[in-house]
Amino acid sequence: MTAAVMAASDGSYDPVISKLITSLKEADSLSDEQDLGFLQNLLQSKELNALVNVHSKVAKINKDDRIAPLLSASMQVLLEVLELLAPRCHISPLCKEVFHLLQTPHLQSLLFAHDAIAQKDFYPHLPEIPVEVDEDEETIKIVQLVKSNEPLCAGAQSAEPIVGATIKTDEETGKIIIARIMHGGAADRSGLIHVGDEVIEVNNINVEGKTPSDVLSILQNSEGTITFKLVPSDGKLDQRESKVRVKAYFDYEPENDPYIPCKEAGLGFGPGDILHIVSQDDSYWWQARKEGEKTTRAGLIPSRALQERRILHDRTQKETNGEAKTENDDFDREMIATYEEVAKLYPRPGVYRPIVLIGAPGVGRNELKRRLVARDPERYKSCVPYTTRPMRPGEVAGREYLFVSREKMESDIANGKFIEYGEYKGHLYGTSAESVKTIVNASCVCVLSPHYQALKSLRTAQLKPYIVHIRPPPFDQLKQTRTKARARSTFDETNSRGFTDEEFNEMIKSDERINFLYGHFCDDEIVNGDLTEAFEKLVHLANKSETEPLWAPASWVQ
Repeated sequence: MTAAVMAASDGSYDPVISKLITSLKEADSLSDEQDLGFLQNLLQSKELNALVNVHSKVAKINKDDRIAPLLSASMQVLLEVLELLAPRCHISPLCKEVFHLLQTPHLQSLLFAHDAIAQKDFYPHLPEIPVEVDEDEETIKIVQLVKSNEPLCAGAQSAEPIVGATIKTDEETGKIIIARIMHGGAADRSGLIHVGDEVIEVNNINVEGKTPSDVLSILQNSEGTITFKLVPSDGKLDQRESKVRVKAYFDYEPENDPYIPCKEAGLGFGPGDILHIVSQDDSYWWQARKEGEKTTRAGLIPSRALQERRILHDRTQKETNGEAKTENDDFDREMIATYEEVAKLYPRPGVYRPIVLIGAPGVGRNELKRRLVARDPERYKSCVPYTTRPMRPGEVAGREYLFVSREKMESDIANGKFIEYGEYKGHLYGTSAESVKTIVNASCVCVLSPHYQALKSLRTAQLKPYIVHIRPPPFDQLKQTRTKARARSTFDETNSRGFTDEEFNEMIKSDERINFLYGHFCDDEIVNGDLTEAFEKLVHLANKSETEPLWAPASWVQ
């Protein structure tokens, strides 16, 4: 039944089917003993083998070839077969089984659906383009597109998916013009519609005096092909796609954005997503695709300037309403995380990116660094940081820290000898540039765990660090895991006691602040709940940073 041939216009079937039916009719007079022999002969018949050959040819059709149905009345064939089988059901178990199988709802529904599709031509047929044009008319072009699942929108209003473009009313002339062509959409692929083209008619309906919403209504009610009569714009804007990639640092949901020109044309994304910006022609709305997605049409996203303006407006509103400002002692107000241009940074043999672990005090980044270095001391090396604080009991100079006077360290900082430094509880801490350079030049991986304030000076094209944010788990898990491990409080100078609930809460609060201010600088994050699992992930990320091409600021790749 699945191998089928096209029915003739008069209702007769292909000779192969006809002969099979004739054979079945002749079989009606066979005895029980002859039944099995008849079915065996049927399986070996040239007619059935012919159907198998047809099926084989259909199966070999390439996906790009047009597949046409070979039968459009399979249900009629099934009914005739049932008529032939019915008289033999009481004498032949085989005929009875086939008789019942052919009456199952699933099989019959499948054949009904097959016939419905086979009897309709779904391929689009463009009608003849009208050639009657008044001599006094302006130079016009007539474009026909097949209606597809792509948006055509007007202003802030949206329409049913149509052709992949937006329209608007020209403020000076009041005419309907093409405002935007979506990259990869039907209008763009046609190469015949351009930004600035004036819309004269849609499906032979004059749009003079109509609003963009009126035009959208016409398009919504159109079926099949859509014919546009257009006055070409004076100049064609370059529609070539750019190669810019950016990393997004905020959530965007177009369906909740009241200002997007067309919600259906919007592209949603989240922090960390890599976006291919294909057009920045509009100062407010860029066109983009998510990197790696196979979708053909680009979507609208807010431009960097528009998003920065929105964030500043939201902050101003909160301050006006008396809401508390986010503490920001080391971040300039104008540093607003929206997008960052990125490119693939490929590993270089013998030159490894430093691994930088940041996190709240007490979260365990120093322990993770110690374990990574201990795992392979020849591969991973850690700089001994400088500090001006006094040496604590049990510490050895040159092992945990290099202890220097405040005057000496301030002098070296002024002379640019430290790649990062900061002050914590009245004491200076820092890492010298020379110590990092020495490790990198020795073809080793430098592992750092600086104060998070140092990221602004560490994240440079010279160092190209791979930054991992070590984060605490929720309070209950944080307390349980640290208590079980008998972890000593890093807030206690003598390390003689465990963490208090207040210190756990301070750790979580500090982590949230770090994530708000610096989270967008991080390449990855590790939640340090179970120390063993956290370390395994760190090893995995370290290997990845050495062997895989990864997204990094575009300025690092130039």
